[in-house]
Amino acid sequence: MLLFEGNMGQDQTKQQIEKGLRLYQSNETTKALEIWKRVLEKSTDLPGRFRVLGCLITAHSEMGKYKDMMQFAVTQLDVAREIADSDYVTESYLNLARSNEKLCDFPKTVAYCKTCLSMQGTTVGLQLNGQVCLSLGNAYLGLSSFQKALECFEKALRYAHSNDDKMLECRVCCSLGNFYIQLKDYEKALFFPCKGAELVGDYGKGWSLKYKAMSQYHMAVAYRKLGRSEDAMQCCEESMKIAIQHRDRPLQALCLLCFADIHRHCIDAVKALPRYDSALSIMVEIGNRLGQAQVLMGIAKCWLLRKEQDKALTIMEKVEEVADAVGNKLYMLKAHWLRETIYRTKGSQQLLREHVVKFHECLEDMELYCGMCGDSIGDKNSQLQALPCSHLFHLKCLQSSGSQGCPNCRRSAVKPGYV
Repeated sequence: MLLFEGNMGQDQTKQQIEKGLRLYQSNETTKALEIWKRVLEKSTDLPGRFRVLGCLITAHSEMGKYKDMMQFAVTQLDVAREIADSDYVTESYLNLARSNEKLCDFPKTVAYCKTCLSMQGTTVGLQLNGQVCLSLGNAYLGLSSFQKALECFEKALRYAHSNDDKMLECRVCCSLGNFYIQLKDYEKALFFPCKGAELVGDYGKGWSLKYKAMSQYHMAVAYRKLGRSEDAMQCCEESMKIAIQHRDRPLQALCLLCFADIHRHCIDAVKALPRYDSALSIMVEIGNRLGQAQVLMGIAKCWLLRKEQDKALTIMEKVEEVADAVGNKLYMLKAHWLRETIYRTKGSQQLLREHVVKFHECLEDMELYCGMCGDSIGDKNSQLQALPCSHLFHLKCLQSSGSQGCPNCRRSAVKPGYV
């Protein structure tokens, strides 16, 4: 093509980026990537190079090619520094944060997000703050830091409302659904992705179908937890259809995991295990280590359904290893609880005591206690309520106490006296 002989000018760069976007939106991903990569090779226009790198980052994220996504994000930061504009630098740090979030390197995600929030950009940069808070919340959730995660999600929601950003609001609703799934408030876990689906229905005519697929997946997980298997299956099928159509490997893996969980919930390990295996294969391929822990947990529970305790124990060791590597305390706690249950059945007292201690250590680390009744949060399905400070309580405890303010905050504000 004559267009690509020599260096590309600003107008040519813009035209080719737009052409790639049209192809990408028409599901011709390979052709779009070819165009964008040629632009990257030929164009000397720095803002154009920055934008095309953003397109490549998004595309590789949706394909589950997270290591490639990371490489493009690093290159984009170099371009942003060459442009010497704080908005460009902030956006590239956000993309670095997202790349690390996808690869489950949550401490790095937190660090990059904090860098974004500390930068004094213009209005454009400030508009990214909602997306930064969302990524930061997802990272804290990955680390099982629930109060910090909730604070970030609520900030992201406030930014979405103030900027009238319905797409961001939809994404935050899905993350809140995941948040309440982990804390076993399944009514809220369903409410938030349903709100996301409502936003897609009302405002999403020009949006990517991934927003519909994302909300449907999170609804499926909540329905499954509520024992509504038919509704869960229907939502998961809808999400999977879009994921296959758009070659969204990460979402395909999550849907396969959800299908497997539904079958396991229906005491059908024969159907569940192959789906777990397929989900695990994709999770390993794309580098989603937290997803691997989730799948392995499901496989272990299937072996327990089949009374294969030793096989379950072998899998649980892998769950612990993966959860420890990413710093996810919740899955470490789940692993200790399941191993404790098995050792109790086997009568292995020493190993039983060891995992009881580790279980309670994880619980203490996560500070998952209701400040009213003192019972742990998340050990059973119960309605929760977050106060403005983001401390969580059982709803029934707050309703019955009638106390003003947050007891947790009051306790932490008390200074120790002389001894």
